[in-house]
Amino acid sequence: MFNIAIDGPSGAGKSTVARAAAKQLGFIYVDTGALYRAIGLFAVRAGADTKDAGQIVQLLDGIELSLKIEDGTQHVIMNGEDVSGLIRTPEISMAASDVSKVPEVRTFLLQLQRDIAAQNDCLMDGRDIATVILPDAQIKIFLTASAEVRAKRRYLELLEKGENVTYGEVLDDVNKRDYQDSHREIAPLKPSEQSVIVDTSDMSLEQSTEAVISIVREKYNK
Repeated sequence: MFNIAIDGPSGAGKSTVARAAAKQLGFIYVDTGALYRAIGLFAVRAGADTKDAGQIVQLLDGIELSLKIEDGTQHVIMNGEDVSGLIRTPEISMAASDVSKVPEVRTFLLQLQRDIAAQNDCLMDGRDIATVILPDAQIKIFLTASAEVRAKRRYLELLEKGENVTYGEVLDDVNKRDYQDSHREIAPLKPSEQSVIVDTSDMSLEQSTEAVISIVREKYNK
């Protein structure tokens, strides 16, 4: 199978760009961050302290996760419920960052992600795909943008969903998430030595997608 790993910070547009690129390339798209968000959602619903690793570990036995692709769109199924539309709020974003620091959570999700990659030509995005999940991926890309640009993108996205947030709150969340993800002991956010860095701060969605596709086509004739 041919695997493409795309990593990068929160709000860099990884999911949107990766989904668009995968569609054009004919690859399966896998948003691994959605899996961590689902666990974060489960923890929040359970009233757990997402910063307490012990509490999170105790919850794992009660979680069954799977990914389903329908009409090219990924759906996250948690204990039989499609939670795809419930995991994109700032609260769940921070919860996902918290639970992603727990080694048992990463182990819990590791094999699921690798099994998908072993069975499909796939484009997988997250924060440690190239460094931990798929270290043998044929193509590795680190997609980033300035914190201010990423916050603006996320702010507009949340407004469209009817969320009552301010730009300042979203920027603060982005900076906090960046710090947590890059300073965690387990699989910190960083580009691999083989990753191609793509800064999308001054790019449109179409330009960002084309940049990724161009990198892929240089190494793989699709």
